Amino acid sequence: MRLFRVAFSFLLVLAPLCWVSAASQDPPDAILGKGQAPKGSLLEYHPGARGYLSLPAESASSGSVLLIHEWNGLVDRIRQVADSFAAEGYIALAADLYDGRTGSNPRENMALVRETLAQPEKIVANLNAAVSYLKSRDDSNQRVAVIGWCYGGGVALTFAINGELHEGTAIFYGRLLDDPEQLKKITHPVYGTFALLDRGPSPSQVESFVNALRSAGVDNDVHIYDEVNHGFWLYVDRNPDTSLVPATDAWLRLKRYLRDNIAE
Repeated sequence: MRLFRVAFSFLLVLAPLCWVSAASQDPPDAILGKGQAPKGSLLEYHPGARGYLSLPAESASSGSVLLIHEWNGLVDRIRQVADSFAAEGYIALAADLYDGRTGSNPRENMALVRETLAQPEKIVANLNAAVSYLKSRDDSNQRVAVIGWCYGGGVALTFAINGELHEGTAIFYGRLLDDPEQLKKITHPVYGTFALLDRGPSPSQVESFVNALRSAGVDNDVHIYDEVNHGFWLYVDRNPDTSLVPATDAWLRLKRYLRDNIAE
């Protein structure tokens, strides 16, 4: 297995991933299909805006992560991932952009995607309220990173451009832009994880995105992983033989990214 890496505005092709095995930190059980029942609570962080809140065991000042779900909505897999971030010491809030609804098949999922993306101002207002809530908490260090997958990845990028000030954006195989003038509005480094076998976004679209980030002067850590397809990180259990090693690497990169950008 090879790893293709686009990082900090240059393209680098790496050798096989044998170096990853030297790391002792495993990916969270949530993405391995071994997550426990969600431990957090329902939160209304703004009138009409609800989400799932998971808190770290320690009450010390913490960075926050704002999670944006995939196209099927705020399901237990996302809640379990929020619990995983809380276990890492972060305040974790999983936003619900579908007003409590979830899809059970591609047709229903796409209907929810189209409905919400047709109202971008409502999405931005929802996430602005979430960021404000996270920064207002007594146990917050005032630093927030937004993390999204698929639908949520594209939303996270849009919010990095148009939303309230925050300190990090992590995109997992989400809809991209390649306009440097728009990307210049981003005020922090960008993390991205993508798949070589994906067509939405395709590797060429990812490369155009990184080139635009370079032109805009936005630092980035963006990787395209070989032998995996769309959705590989959040659902490692679907194809563990090919997904486990790149998912582990992406997790370690994400941990470093969060440490560098939102941890004290």
